[in-house]
Amino acid sequence: MAIDAPAILGEPITFPNGMSAPNRFLKSAMTERLCTYDDNDLDARGKPTPEYVKTYEEWGKGQIGVVVLGNIPIHREGLEAKKNAIIDKTSTWDPVEAFKPVIAATKAHGSLCIGQLTHGGRQVSEDVSKHPVSSSDVQSPPLGGMTFAKPRPLTIEEINDLVDRWAYAAEVLYKAGADGAQLHGAHGYLLSQFLSSRVNKRTDDYGGPLENKSRIVFRIIDEIKKRVDTSKFILSMKLNSADFAEGGFTGDESKILCQQLEAAGLDLIELSGGTYESLAFEHKRESTKQREAYFIEFAQQVRPMLKKTVLCVTGGFRSAHAMAEAVSSGATQMIGLARPLTAEPYLCRDILAGKSQGAKPNKGTSALTTGLSIIQIGAMSTGQPIPDLSNEATCKDLEAVLMGKKSMEEIKQAKPHKEQETKAYQGDGQSRAQ
Repeated sequence: MAIDAPAILGEPITFPNGMSAPNRFLKSAMTERLCTYDDNDLDARGKPTPEYVKTYEEWGKGQIGVVVLGNIPIHREGLEAKKNAIIDKTSTWDPVEAFKPVIAATKAHGSLCIGQLTHGGRQVSEDVSKHPVSSSDVQSPPLGGMTFAKPRPLTIEEINDLVDRWAYAAEVLYKAGADGAQLHGAHGYLLSQFLSSRVNKRTDDYGGPLENKSRIVFRIIDEIKKRVDTSKFILSMKLNSADFAEGGFTGDESKILCQQLEAAGLDLIELSGGTYESLAFEHKRESTKQREAYFIEFAQQVRPMLKKTVLCVTGGFRSAHAMAEAVSSGATQMIGLARPLTAEPYLCRDILAGKSQGAKPNKGTSALTTGLSIIQIGAMSTGQPIPDLSNEATCKDLEAVLMGKKSMEEIKQAKPHKEQETKAYQGDGQSRAQ
């Protein structure tokens, strides 16, 4: 029997707290780098800008069931990158009022809006902080030109403060009109650093067995529950299926934690994987199906363990058929998309309307995909055509920019040899039509 992808993916999904999303799509959190930043004035960091709002206005038009803002550091020195949006309890400006416009823009066409709350921990670039913190003093290796200073272990008092900061940030989102908050416990960021025995060498109540390593997570969840009405606010966590690094967070630990998160009242778990040390996107899979949906095999093992909490899988989905098959098979209840939505912000809407069979191919170099997506997000933020990464010439040009070999101005002024390359760089205009 043929799979009716629009019908399957267009089904609404109801979360344990009673809130519903209009369909099975979730826009996963990504680094946007569109907010204010100052190297010296910490209070000037992280304010949402018109460009930030514009980007989410575009995604809001795309009929995505759940749109996740992110990632949003809860400490203005714990950034994943410069120009992150930030919710820091010590800021003098009002974050509730600052985030209201972006949340309203995201929700204007029916999407639910969740904010992802994070802290970089040891994965804060030396350009941002010379004195990072982590669960322990295990240093993060260099990545893609970024270097990281050796972190110092957080004190108990600082852990208590971080619990308060996460809860404060969730309360800000709630007051600003968001539909939920997501704790970022994946990809090697601070909560992931606590969960990983490779990084967490503590011998106190926050190290050793999984119960201790995950203690900070459940303290944050409990504190958020004290501050918001969870019947109107989705509690979520992004979690690694595994770190894919020796001695790191394991698949068995992830399964146990998923069940414990459900018992703690979480509405949504988003599965991903990998860290800066072992990017999951490089993790080898044998079958075509597995290559498209990186973590579906693990999700098939977790789903039967969860009775209420909604499960979402993010990573690798490209075709509408594979997305619908993953849902219809029962492996996952929601489809998380990230980079495909920087290329085509209206992709979900087009799939649901039967106008698209899936995402365009991305011919960029895998090591530069984040940078390429950031360029696409930059185009979205200013209403410019989105560079088409299905075109090899466009990819080569933009990769040269990322590697410092060309400037964007040089590319714009250069005369393309082929008309199709011009169209590929300028985009088809459809993404700007609304």
